[in-house]
Amino acid sequence: MRTTAVLAAPLVLGHVSSGLIGFVDSALAGHHGTDTLAGVSVGNALYWLPMMVPMGVLMSLPPFVSELDGAGRREEVPALFRQALWLAAGLGIALFLVLSVWRYLLGPMGIDPQVIPHAVAFVEGIRWGIPAFTFYLCMRYLSDGLHWTLPTMVLGFGGLLVLVPLGYAMAFGVGGLPEMGASGLGFASAIMLWAQAICFALYLWKSKRFADLALFSRFEAPNKAILTNLLKTGLPIGGMVAMEGGLFIATSLLMGRLGATPAAAHQIAINVSSLCFMIPMGIAEATTVRVGHALGQTNTGKLRRAVVAGYTLLLITQTTSALLLIAGNQWVAGIYTNDMVVATMASQLLILAAVFQLPDGVQVISAGALRGLKDTRVPMLLAAFAYWGIGMPVGAGLGLAAGYGPAGMWVGLIAGLTVAALCLSWRAMRTIRKLEMQALG
Repeated sequence: MRTTAVLAAPLVLGHVSSGLIGFVDSALAGHHGTDTLAGVSVGNALYWLPMMVPMGVLMSLPPFVSELDGAGRREEVPALFRQALWLAAGLGIALFLVLSVWRYLLGPMGIDPQVIPHAVAFVEGIRWGIPAFTFYLCMRYLSDGLHWTLPTMVLGFGGLLVLVPLGYAMAFGVGGLPEMGASGLGFASAIMLWAQAICFALYLWKSKRFADLALFSRFEAPNKAILTNLLKTGLPIGGMVAMEGGLFIATSLLMGRLGATPAAAHQIAINVSSLCFMIPMGIAEATTVRVGHALGQTNTGKLRRAVVAGYTLLLITQTTSALLLIAGNQWVAGIYTNDMVVATMASQLLILAAVFQLPDGVQVISAGALRGLKDTRVPMLLAAFAYWGIGMPVGAGLGLAAGYGPAGMWVGLIAGLTVAALCLSWRAMRTIRKLEMQALG
């Protein structure tokens, strides 16, 4: 537990800083106006919906890196990293093109016409930061895979130092800048993403910790074999991440059909939930690295201890998060908005967010362990069943068809996460037992 906690702590703080970026955007948008907040809510959904795939694909890098490191083959890491950069470049360009056409789809999606201009303005600003974000993920996952997670935390909070003043100035019009609202928040986020990517590249280039790898010392053309191996593991991870993230994002988009007030309240609740999720996500990534390292050493005892440590830490953190959400739901909602109707609705949704803290944590730790084992195809299918076979039908049925509104849609989220937690934890423990039996002969 101590080893996992030490490795996970900077990752957790780095993820919290990323979540706080969403908090900054939401808080600034909420104080700018309810329509702006609703637009940023839908815009964030449009941004993250396609972004789930490249994030998941690039998540294949840490288990490969940690396994090479654990097997004493560190000298093979630089070539792998440079191929991952090619992958990041291709994914970044593809995602930029996808976001460039979103504006034409909002009307057919049934989004409230009052929300559409603000959502489009936010997306058209933040899309310029997408290539920077995919490069940043590639560099971050390399560092994480080598058990050095501090840069994730430092650069995460460094990004906040850029976004807070810049986002305020560009949204409200300060220091001679025009008042740009949602558009200003989008462009400020893009500038921050480029600043983070450039700083990470400079760190990897100059740091003594990575000097032996000479990561940027040479240029290599795309290698089909390495890229195919990364994609073979990464695409199912991307699909799995997209299944879960897509459930939340599709829910946000469906909230847009209910009007500005439900969309704004949902944005507050989902942003707070996302902040809570950063803790188990960091623990899950630490678990992936530890499992990959143990796999490289062919040490099944160490592998099982790494997974059990992740689950134990999860129980502590998620119970705490649930209790805090129940106790402080009204106070938290009031931070985001002065609109009492929006705040009241958001505080009710935060109670439901408390309910899914434990299943959300269990499923992400299980997924992290399976990534470390490079077991990704079956978990993707299990996730598809849980999120889209259970979660979305239940949420859409209760929220839209049955008329329960936002609360009904959040019950769908709880149902999907609970089924995912049961399926993925079963798969993780079954895979570990299989490896242990193989080790015994």
